[in-house]
Amino acid sequence: MRRLMLLRHAKTETDAPSGRDRDRRLDDRGHGDAAQMGDWIASHPPFPDTVLVSHAVRARQTWDIAWKAMKERVPAPQVEVLPELYGADPAQILDSIRTATAPANPKRLLLIGHNPGMHEVALMLIGSGDPDGAKALAHNLPTAGLAIFDFDVKDWGDVAYRRGKLVLFVSPKLLRSG
Repeated sequence: MRRLMLLRHAKTETDAPSGRDRDRRLDDRGHGDAAQMGDWIASHPPFPDTVLVSHAVRARQTWDIAWKAMKERVPAPQVEVLPELYGADPAQILDSIRTATAPANPKRLLLIGHNPGMHEVALMLIGSGDPDGAKALAHNLPTAGLAIFDFDVKDWGDVAYRRGKLVLFVSPKLLRSG
């Protein structure tokens, strides 16, 4: 069994001072949402063994803030910053998932990236699972939204579209209203 957690970066400023999209930082709401999602992850095991993070500032900040909220309660995962996750389409994201074997062949993987690719790959991975989560996810993977999938496979290389069981979809907005 493999568990995949797809987390979209938290809410960002409209423009970066540099003018480059990849330099956009989290805004105040994004800081709070990233901490809230880190706290949620730390309260809902199992925890990720490995975290793959886009090199964009907003994705790295999302991880750093989430980790700060959970680090006292969960074992430290292996963290890898992957430039190829920035602007990745579903096929590129799936490739990053399928090759997540080094160094320790993790059982649980957290991936932090961007829409539209993250939303599209989440929809493409759903084969079964939580119908309410799938319905909510169908509309959008919002900032700081988290989709959790289980795959009945022995190796990440066997993860495929329509083979994931959507365990849960959660977002800061859903946590506030729930």
